[in-house]
Amino acid sequence: MPVAYPFSAVVGLDDLRTALLLTAVNPAIGGVLVRGEKGTAKSTAVRALAGLLPELDAIAQCRFACDPVLPDAECPDGPHPAGVAVRTRRATLVELPVGATEDRVVGTLDIQRALTDGVKAYEPGLLATAHRGLLYVDEVNLLPDHLVDLLLDAAAMGRAHVERDGVSVKHAARFLLVGTMNPEEGEPRPQLVDRFGLVVSVGAPTEPAARAEVVRRRLAYDADPDGFASRWSDADATLAKRIEAARKRLPAVVLPDRELDRIARVCLAYGVDGLRADIVVARAALTLAAWHERTEVTADEVREAARLALPHRRRRDPLDPPGADEQALEDALRSADEALGDPGSAAPEDGPGSGGPDGRPDGRDGPRDRGPGDDDPGGGGAPHPAEDASSTRPATAPGTPYRPKAITLPKTGQRAHTGRRSPAYAARGRVVGARLPRERGAPMHLPATLRAAAARGSRTVHRGDLREAVRVGREGNLVLFVVDASGSMAARKRMRTVKTAVLSLLRDAYQRRDRVGMITFRGAGADEVLPPTSSHEVGVARLAELRTGGRTPLAAGLRAAATTLRTERRRDPRRRPLLVLVTDGRATAGPDPLAVVAELGGTAAVVVDCEAGPVRLGLARRLARALDGDCIPLDALSAGALRQAA
Repeated sequence: MPVAYPFSAVVGLDDLRTALLLTAVNPAIGGVLVRGEKGTAKSTAVRALAGLLPELDAIAQCRFACDPVLPDAECPDGPHPAGVAVRTRRATLVELPVGATEDRVVGTLDIQRALTDGVKAYEPGLLATAHRGLLYVDEVNLLPDHLVDLLLDAAAMGRAHVERDGVSVKHAARFLLVGTMNPEEGEPRPQLVDRFGLVVSVGAPTEPAARAEVVRRRLAYDADPDGFASRWSDADATLAKRIEAARKRLPAVVLPDRELDRIARVCLAYGVDGLRADIVVARAALTLAAWHERTEVTADEVREAARLALPHRRRRDPLDPPGADEQALEDALRSADEALGDPGSAAPEDGPGSGGPDGRPDGRDGPRDRGPGDDDPGGGGAPHPAEDASSTRPATAPGTPYRPKAITLPKTGQRAHTGRRSPAYAARGRVVGARLPRERGAPMHLPATLRAAAARGSRTVHRGDLREAVRVGREGNLVLFVVDASGSMAARKRMRTVKTAVLSLLRDAYQRRDRVGMITFRGAGADEVLPPTSSHEVGVARLAELRTGGRTPLAAGLRAAATTLRTERRRDPRRRPLLVLVTDGRATAGPDPLAVVAELGGTAAVVVDCEAGPVRLGLARRLARALDGDCIPLDALSAGALRQAA
């Protein structure tokens, strides 16, 4: 096995290095979430940290690495009497892959012992292996929601509770939790981000000298990993000793009432939700004091802890832009200083790795391709050929979004992507039955398999006895918005209502873990303003920039939607689409929209009818009938109105 890249050899990334070292000293902080674009050494730094963790003593015959001094009273391998054999080993680094199953994470029935000895025994999972070590989750934002919940519950309680396949087990699961993610692949749930103690954004170095040094060290490591590691071994050994010393010093560090008051004032001024932020800042400040060899927390530790623990906790809406609001945090720190009579907080240090990645929110490399209207500061694009600039109205800001009910697709799909919208048969989820296996490697339903063997009166399981578990979970869908941006929608109050409705549905799609796309039509044609993506924030930005004006080419919008859906079906045939058409039903340019409905191929659809005024043509309702979908008046698009949609 190749030697890991040395932690001390990582160039820059000061905030990340600080956060990882703090959690190594005090895992009770709650772990670290590392946000950054691809190729920014996130995984390298995390794997290097494992080499700094102090060695630990564990009971030799215990699969759960019980501490011989304070063994777990509920350990499944216990009780452990005094004088048992003890072994010393390095802390374990466990990497949790995105495709891990629930059985592999929490453990399950020991099939070998069940079949050979006829006894019910527990086989530990990855949470047991990670006990007293480091659990690393790469691409944590792509981890299925049910695994995230299991992981965070265990990290918060320090114990794993397993109830499955007739097995009831509790065991200790205290580990240093580190997750990494690329924001280009979608944002994680706010609840997930809040459960991490510290969140750090990293980016590639912006100075040529620093970038050259990164490449120089990496080439040296690739050429001779052992030799490169040996050159940095003294620096890593110094950090490892400092971690161990800080751990011993931590219980004696004092948090004065004045600094505790400062923490409470900063959290209140910054507008965080709940009390988790206060607790995490206090723990991080205590750990920083221990790291700096102090016996008492000072204002400097509070400020540094706040900058690592608070910025990600201020988001009020799931679609607010992510990242630190540095000015708001500085204002909160200054407000606390003034209330306590201090001269004022120091400015934040500008160190390498302290800022977030300088990338586009939709994940495209480099600048966006410029269109004919990109020079316009309004951001809404130039008029279509069939209209002049005077017919285009400025962008209207949406109002406050509301919470709609979920639009659930009919029937039960075959889930290819974890989500929360529509029911789907899947490899994970609620077990609803058992059947003969349909493919090799399918998850086995052990109780049904054993019952099939028992029904034959045999103590041996044959191939014909095998049963596959049938599970139903929830899937994420592709939600494609087709929005009328023509002049008939241009009345400011009406367009504000339309944008608010679309924004509300975008937020719902984010919470349901859907992919989203957006097509607008006006003037002479239709534009795909947002190709299908998991970055919902881009949809919010494009919606805010949307201008109106010109004629209404409704058929062009439907044809553009059909083209996008055909492309997405070839790319991802198992993700079911939902079409959300927002229109006033007026078609003043192009062919009859009813004539192109067949091109959509039976896609599940909802038509949001924006028609207003004393004279109504009713085309939106006829479109909904042709699409075999529901038609919802815009004014009725409320939480109750979407319950029966689609």
